[in-house]
Amino acid sequence: MQYVKQALTLEAQADRLLQRGLVADRRILVARLREVNYYRLSAYWHPYRLKDSEQFAPGTTLDTVWQSYTFDRRLRFLAMDAIERIEVSVRTRMVNVFTLATGPFGYLDGNLLSGISEYEHRKFIETIVRETESSKESFVQHYRKKYSKDEPLPMWMACELMSFGTMLTMYKGLDKHTQKQIAEGYGLEPKVLDSWLRTLNYVRNICAHHSRLWNRELAIRPFVPRADRQPQWHVPVDVMKSQHRTFSVFTLLKYMLDIVAPQSAWQDRLADLFAQYPYIPKRWMGFPDNWRDCPIWQRQINQA
Repeated sequence: MQYVKQALTLEAQADRLLQRGLVADRRILVARLREVNYYRLSAYWHPYRLKDSEQFAPGTTLDTVWQSYTFDRRLRFLAMDAIERIEVSVRTRMVNVFTLATGPFGYLDGNLLSGISEYEHRKFIETIVRETESSKESFVQHYRKKYSKDEPLPMWMACELMSFGTMLTMYKGLDKHTQKQIAEGYGLEPKVLDSWLRTLNYVRNICAHHSRLWNRELAIRPFVPRADRQPQWHVPVDVMKSQHRTFSVFTLLKYMLDIVAPQSAWQDRLADLFAQYPYIPKRWMGFPDNWRDCPIWQRQINQA
């Protein structure tokens, strides 16, 4: 099937939306479309359309759609802030445990990262070498001057050049005992932490590409800790029921931040965001009506 649609002017795009029932000042609508691509903004008006129709539900305004867009943008900032802190913490624990057991250059030995294939290990090393060669970081420049230019970086330096995905590859490569040591620092089973890291890498990529997070159905879903080990994930709010929505992600972010940054005001900033956008349906994010009763969200929750 051949694609036959033609490009439309901003004015024609605006007229199409008005014809479909969007309530808006045409001049402001054109200005918004000049600022944000029609196709990008369509992800935010899609929930407000009539079922199986291009028409908007009666009363849908441009302001409603635009508030969904700006809410999502700020939600992504909060997610990225939390993910950064968690990434740094996990990477630090991982490197400390691994280097104490294998030395500064143990990562070069594929036998010490047996959880990944020989091919994956080779790509892992190639990535670190490539990042090292292109790095302008002062600690890399200093290391090159003091030692041979071809001398590999010790892991505690190399880790600072890792992307989240590269860190995830290394965690995958660790033996079960080492994974357990790292996961226990967060009160988790290794398979749960592995699942969380995969989910956070996925969410981080969504945020980094400025994609919609707010009401997205997750393609990579986090495991929920077992009820017999951590009942706070199951009663009185069962996070498992929202495993496919962002509520599960923000709950695990809250859980991890209570460990890695207990003095953080992150929860308060999330509560402020919800307060500033009271008409954004939290249920589309998977937040149940009684989400505040979840023990993980209890700390400082009265401020929400």
